Amino acid sequence: MTLSDNELIIEANKGNNAAFEELIYRYDKSVLSIALNYVHDSDEAKDIYQEVFIRVHRNLKKFEMRSEFSTWLYRIATNVCLTHKSRSKKHLQLSINEEFETEDDDSKSYELVATNRDPGELASNTELGSLISEAIDSLSSKQKITFTLKHYEGYKIREIAEMLNCKEGTVKKYLFDATRNLRKNLSSVYAAAY
Repeated sequence: MTLSDNELIIEANKGNNAAFEELIYRYDKSVLSIALNYVHDSDEAKDIYQEVFIRVHRNLKKFEMRSEFSTWLYRIATNVCLTHKSRSKKHLQLSINEEFETEDDDSKSYELVATNRDPGELASNTELGSLISEAIDSLSSKQKITFTLKHYEGYKIREIAEMLNCKEGTVKKYLFDATRNLRKNLSSVYAAAY
């Protein structure tokens, strides 16, 4: 019988390390994915991942179970991403075939372009990917995390509002502004394509 998140939290708060490890296992890939899509660098994503679960461990007794554990966890993850950007101004680009190890030693490869294309097309796509990454990195912290959660992670506006602890209208405004800013920043690319 599998324990619910709340049952695991109760056990973890009693000092059951296995229960806490199970909570981490359930959500570690999602947290790492959010972090990686936000910073585009596996080492920085791992730092964010580690900070998120340190904060969860420190504050688990304060979790009152009035919302889903996942909502609380993702709120912590988004806050760590936002504070990470303000602390670290370096934004490295995700390489074409970057790999990182997760806690269970599964290797995940991110390929931004297909490798069966001609070199000219590969260079063009790599340059385009770089321009898109730069445009996303130029967004404000709130616009970037909202855009990442919506378009890279697939969360609904309501879920993002819960994670960011704001109203749905605010999330829509961040998305609208992010889209407008991306269009403006990529207008030269769009014009060159047509």
